[in-house]
Amino acid sequence: MNALGEFLRARREAVSPKDVGIEAGGGLRRVPGLRREEVATLAGISADYYLRLEQGRDRNPSVQVLDALARVLQLNPPAAAHLIKLAGHLPRPDAAASPVPDSIVELMDSWPATPAYVQTRFTDVLALNPLMEALSPNYRVGTNLLRTLFLDPTERELRRDWETLTEEAVAVLRANAGTDLANPRLVELVDGLSAESERFRILWSRHDVQPKLSHLSHLRHPLVGDLDLVSDKLVISDTDGLMLVIFHAAPGSRNVALLDSLVDSLASR
Repeated sequence: MNALGEFLRARREAVSPKDVGIEAGGGLRRVPGLRREEVATLAGISADYYLRLEQGRDRNPSVQVLDALARVLQLNPPAAAHLIKLAGHLPRPDAAASPVPDSIVELMDSWPATPAYVQTRFTDVLALNPLMEALSPNYRVGTNLLRTLFLDPTERELRRDWETLTEEAVAVLRANAGTDLANPRLVELVDGLSAESERFRILWSRHDVQPKLSHLSHLRHPLVGDLDLVSDKLVISDTDGLMLVIFHAAPGSRNVALLDSLVDSLASR
């Protein structure tokens, strides 16, 4: 299978010559879109090299070549990232986090009785609803949840299962990072926590890997007391690994009433 070549050919055929400043000459063009030699010239590479890419005889182009091809083929950011992955390169480590889609923010705001927030794969909080902030004041836009978990005494007091949760959180971080260990945000986070938290340094050195999208949180809330909530992480499509995290109480449990009490306290402010 030549996934890279098939992608290049399909995208080449979708670009109109006029879109890249090529005026149609006399006679009919035998191919839709751009010719191979036109793509090569515009990208600053040889026609023979581009032919080898499409035919699968060379599957290791440099990122610089891929950037040039993405520009010529007028790829949007997700398509350009896909091209880079097809060529076997890691995602750009300096890529900015995807913005939170407006529809996700609207969805969270429509849940007055459901705590919810959006995080990056490195646990930076990007958006949340009022009930999530009432559940823990440490949940704020711009907060890194791992740093809060390991370094903030109030968060440790909130978490009745702090020991277990810290183990799980570090293993999940490794799973989310995958092979992207040179990502500047990850390096900054790991270096900072390793310097400030002995427990994090020990856990990170164990190299535990544990993908996890669901968790039972055992909380000790200052207003409603001990509270057990299930949290589920839903990956948001068309973003760079953003996750919508939703908390809920098991139906029929005492936690339903406790969460309702928290909702009432928020409404009375």
